[in-house]
Amino acid sequence: MSAEGHETSHWFDDEAGPVVRPYAMTRGRTATAGQHRLDLIALVITEPRVGDLEAEQTLSPEHVHIAELCRDTPQSVADLSAALDLPLGVVRVLIGDLADQEMVHVTRPVPPAELPDESILRDVINGLRAL
Repeated sequence: MSAEGHETSHWFDDEAGPVVRPYAMTRGRTATAGQHRLDLIALVITEPRVGDLEAEQTLSPEHVHIAELCRDTPQSVADLSAALDLPLGVVRVLIGDLADQEMVHVTRPVPPAELPDESILRDVINGLRAL
């Protein structure tokens, strides 16, 4: 309550979400300089040589959080977006920043054109059944 006896109202509440807008986290960028193609199922893992992330002055808290999440276990881009509760586009830019600095490695899924033909897989299955 204020000195006049009126209840002060807040311009925010617990449901408001983050105070920093997503575009501010990426400094307005929608892509990185390296133009990394990051599919939803691309796996991100922190490079083993990366040391104390908290001491790195150039990283935002979101960059550090991504690198920490990927330190022991590879995480998909979609999983990171969910874990950070950030839009996918923002997470892609942040991962691209880390990849540009060679702090994370991104493993992309095999493109459908490079997958084996279904008829070949059927022939293999039929051959195994014949044994």
